[in-house]
Amino acid sequence: MSQSKKAAKSAALIIIFGLAGKLLGFIREMLIGAKFGSGIETDTYLIALSSIALFTGLITKSINTTMIPVLSEVEKNEGREGKISHTNNLLNIVSLISIILIILAFILSPAIVKVIAPGFETEEQFNLAVLLMRIGLPTIFISGIQGVFRGFLQTEGSFTETAAGSFPFNFIYISFLVFFSSIFGIKGLMVTSVLAAASQIILQVYGIKKLDYKYSFMIDFKDRYVKKILYLIPPILISAGISDLNSIIDKAMASTLVDGSISALNYAEKLNGLIRGIFISAITTVMFPVLAKEANKDNYDGLKMVTINGINIILLITIPATIGMIILSTPIVKVAYQRGKFDAYATYMTAGALVFTSIRMATSSIRILINNTYYSMQDTKTPVLIGFMAVGVNIVFNFILIKPMAHKGLALATAISSFVACITLLYILRKKIGPFGFMDSIKCGLKSLISAAVMGVVVYFLNIVLAKNMGSGLVSEFIALAVSAGVGATIYFALIYLFKIEEVDWVIKLAKERLNKLLNRA
Repeated sequence: MSQSKKAAKSAALIIIFGLAGKLLGFIREMLIGAKFGSGIETDTYLIALSSIALFTGLITKSINTTMIPVLSEVEKNEGREGKISHTNNLLNIVSLISIILIILAFILSPAIVKVIAPGFETEEQFNLAVLLMRIGLPTIFISGIQGVFRGFLQTEGSFTETAAGSFPFNFIYISFLVFFSSIFGIKGLMVTSVLAAASQIILQVYGIKKLDYKYSFMIDFKDRYVKKILYLIPPILISAGISDLNSIIDKAMASTLVDGSISALNYAEKLNGLIRGIFISAITTVMFPVLAKEANKDNYDGLKMVTINGINIILLITIPATIGMIILSTPIVKVAYQRGKFDAYATYMTAGALVFTSIRMATSSIRILINNTYYSMQDTKTPVLIGFMAVGVNIVFNFILIKPMAHKGLALATAISSFVACITLLYILRKKIGPFGFMDSIKCGLKSLISAAVMGVVVYFLNIVLAKNMGSGLVSEFIALAVSAGVGATIYFALIYLFKIEEVDWVIKLAKERLNKLLNRA
């Protein structure tokens, strides 16, 4: 099987699992909205979760990102047994570091909450945030294990276990929300987050056992490959931390606004993350090991080709998704969340945030891919420097826009900083590896934008007509939204097919080959 077909198969599996997982994820978020609403208690939970994510996101992303290119190098030099040995050593070292971090975070939790949520003025809300953070700290240890296992699995070309991890994760959440949330409340929700995170390791353990991975206890800080990973981690930690810092800054400033502002930004981000979580995550996850292998060959032609194809596919997905999210923001939020304690005002707040959050879908997705291109070349410093710049831009525009636009201004400021960072990363990459056909991406983006604009006009008026004729009620509103989205998708795909975009033709050709194989088997 060719490399492109393997990548396409892996991406397809991730997308399939992602669709199912995101469906469960939305059921989870809908239940959280229905059970806890969009107010003080939910804001406090989200701040505590963000505090923990400071550590978990840093650990998982930094380990996974640095492991893949280094383990590719280990396998090339020492074979598969060497790769397993170095993975075990890293696993034990990361576990030790995670335990130390948990102890430090437990002690420093009051200071962390004060920094992240300066708007929490009442003692009761502040103490609850500290307690919830401390309850969730074991997730740091779990994240370390997940990061190492994920890195090993992906270097073996195994992506299913990570993609399927959302199933046990969401089932545990949903079970709690349906049966126990009224008994254990918001504290029980935080305990559930720890159990849900731990459940994902079960699938990873099953996956690595199939690959004949055997655990052995060993700690060798002198291991040159582990030292290389640990050397590469600090810039990644800073880069990942900078990415999270934008979100933390937004939440900190939102804590000074009306109650529910933090929740509105969070719910909007969850909706916006649907496309990134299903499709963009599949593309960037599958392409990273491919990029790492091309970089290890010093094959910049191959590296350029993979990068530009990734950018084009991201544009084809995110541009129509952005326009759709903006046009249908209110009905999307209404169908997704408005029930129970999530009222019409919460819908208004969240829909406003969704419009401006969606603007950065394309640039934030491309930024992930381009960062991976830098990481595959073991250049971890450039994304860090650009990340610092993005934070600065975000802070400046936060102060400019928060007064006239409230929480919507915070979302717009993040979109502006994402755009600036993305363009700068592309410019520096071109200087580093030479021209890589970015004009092709501009042409692809313009064709996608024209197609999406036509789609948007049709969807806008169609949804108005359907909403008037079908009346109110969850079922009617869902049908109107689904029909509008379905018609819009059909129009968009028909138009980009007529434009003869290379990536579209490639996907159609691949689908036809797959269908012919299935028919021949039958």
